[in-house]
Amino acid sequence: MTLYRKYRPQNFHDVVGQNHIKLTLEHEIRSGKIAHAYLFCGPRAVGKTTLSRVFAKSINCTNRKEDKFEPCDECDSCKDIMLGRNMDIIEIDAASHTGVDNVRENIISSARVAPVKSKYKVFIIDEAHMLSTAAFNALLKIMEEPPAFVVFILCTTEIHKVPTTIISRCQRFDFKKINLSDVVKKLNYIIETEGIKVSQTVLEAVAKQSEGHMRDAESLLGQIVAVSGKEISDEEAMLVIPRNDLDEAVNLIEFLFKKDAKNAVRLVNKMVDEGIDLKVFTGDLIEIIRKIILIKLNPGLGENFGLNLGEGLELKISELGKDVEMGSLAFWTERFLKARNELKNTNIVQLPLELAIIEICFGVSTVSQRTVAVPSQGNKAVNAQIEIRPENEAGEPEKEKTPVTPIDLNQVKREDIISRWNEVLAKVKKENHSLSFILKVCEPRSINGNQLCLAFKYKFHKDRVNDPNIRVLIEKVLRDVYGVSLILEALIDENLDFGNNVNDTFMSGEPQASQGANQAASADAGNGEGAIDDLLKSFGGKVVG
Repeated sequence: MTLYRKYRPQNFHDVVGQNHIKLTLEHEIRSGKIAHAYLFCGPRAVGKTTLSRVFAKSINCTNRKEDKFEPCDECDSCKDIMLGRNMDIIEIDAASHTGVDNVRENIISSARVAPVKSKYKVFIIDEAHMLSTAAFNALLKIMEEPPAFVVFILCTTEIHKVPTTIISRCQRFDFKKINLSDVVKKLNYIIETEGIKVSQTVLEAVAKQSEGHMRDAESLLGQIVAVSGKEISDEEAMLVIPRNDLDEAVNLIEFLFKKDAKNAVRLVNKMVDEGIDLKVFTGDLIEIIRKIILIKLNPGLGENFGLNLGEGLELKISELGKDVEMGSLAFWTERFLKARNELKNTNIVQLPLELAIIEICFGVSTVSQRTVAVPSQGNKAVNAQIEIRPENEAGEPEKEKTPVTPIDLNQVKREDIISRWNEVLAKVKKENHSLSFILKVCEPRSINGNQLCLAFKYKFHKDRVNDPNIRVLIEKVLRDVYGVSLILEALIDENLDFGNNVNDTFMSGEPQASQGANQAASADAGNGEGAIDDLLKSFGGKVVG
């Protein structure tokens, strides 16, 4: 017999986790106030069907005293339910009995007949969301006014597929994934009972791999026992356990804390040589950094909302996080999020991670004229503007540029925006030629805090600016020009006069906005297809014929 079947809980005490549900059911059993329908919803392999059987066994136990809730497991009713031969406990797999005829034959007809031996006739409908609409409608009436001796328990992993008319007639219980520590406790109980020798490291690795699903953890432990026997070494166990790179992710974070770029880059390249998916690895890295942030905010947040890493890694990251400032951690998170997005667009797969490591360890921006949080001595994050000066063809550095003077976010005014709008147009033109045409025929209407409102006369201009990729580009340029992060808001003003939409300062050195789109098109007319492409991008058209 497999471990997960052998050690399936037979009473409420043995059910792992779900204390919020067990307490309610135990109180109902003790008080004798049994509902006629229950809805157990939540992830797979967390105890929905198991708790349904325990509940059915307890309410039908003949030896249970009135003020108790646990079944005795000794009376005929309990034994029959444990062996699956009690005719009054009817389990139905809705995935294979989806039709209305199955509901009529297996549920409605049977519910009208009194129990054979038990006090209650219990219908456990697994994967209830798989029932057809007609089947749910047929079930609805009997659930609304069932006989006093009938109890329904519907189990589902997809509650959104269950009709609200059914949900409203049930007591709903939401199951959660099981904590890593609770999974490890259950695995320890199993190996002690079975007389198996295995390290806590292996049990934690099994629990991590199960991701909160108890049945998966017990099945994986059973595979390891089948391969290694009663004495399991770490090496033998790791041959069976699918690879988990959380340890390596924590090691990389440790190198970053020490500013050890050499070993950090070496670790990343080792992962590539071993065929590890760097996108998954970077995701784990971000999760762990997030866990450190949550712990620094409040230990309870890290425990409740952070990734479960196991006792060993939890202690390690707690120690690592003591000497690093929150600003540095936030910068690391942003930098690795960017690196993960860049992984799919590079020929050298590890390069985005290597650049992120260099930027974090040395405080050097890998992007020209980018403001970054540079970790200084003592791991304290400070804001610094770093400029990488490109060389000309002769190998000589270009003339020093006038640094951008950041604007105080609390004092930024519409006039400040307008006075340097030409810089915005110039930078946008380098990135997206057609987009600059659209921004020439808009009006910076107002600024409220860090929210900049732009007015457009035409809806297709507004829709173009609201495109997520375009919005990111514009906000990046605004940040580069004004030195502050501005959030873009676009609105339509059909009465907008292009000729008088802003003051002379805004349009100085540039064609008047009223002629912006037309002059831009005519100025580029000699460029042939390039000008046509720009116009198509601006106005959302296409060439026909």
